[in-house]
Amino acid sequence: MTEFLIRPYRPDDLPMLKEIMVEAFDGVSIDQSIEHVFGIVNGHDWKWRKARHLDDDVRRDSAGIFVAEHQARVIGFISSWMDHETGIGQIPNISLRPEFRGQGLGRQLLEIVLDRFRQAGLTHAKIETLAQNAVGNHLYRAVGFQEVARQVHFVAELSNPRDAVIL
Repeated sequence: MTEFLIRPYRPDDLPMLKEIMVEAFDGVSIDQSIEHVFGIVNGHDWKWRKARHLDDDVRRDSAGIFVAEHQARVIGFISSWMDHETGIGQIPNISLRPEFRGQGLGRQLLEIVLDRFRQAGLTHAKIETLAQNAVGNHLYRAVGFQEVARQVHFVAELSNPRDAVIL
């Protein structure tokens, strides 16, 4: 069995975590879907936009980010934050290098965050994924998450005058 170390996030982890996240979200990213329809937006590709999501996670709650290592090599992470007012913990991102998937590490990362939420007195945890993310859909159900809704994402190109509505 492979040994993993799970530790708190450090600021010097950020570039590597972004790289891992972009690789993990290839094929299951809203930003990538936007690029498939509209091409590069505002001079930035989907990978740049997706990596910026981690900047938001760090700003919101860097203590809610946990990093997985194997033999001193960063191999994945999970990000989380707590909304104490609603009692709901949020898990915006979880990513692993492909060669470390299917070994229980994603489950371990989720359990660490869920325990953190419980210890903080939260009553629920929320995670989102796309329908085409078969791995995520399987894992989240296996850990105890229940699907409560589906969402459709629409994007409009604002430079197209046909899309304009005049009030």
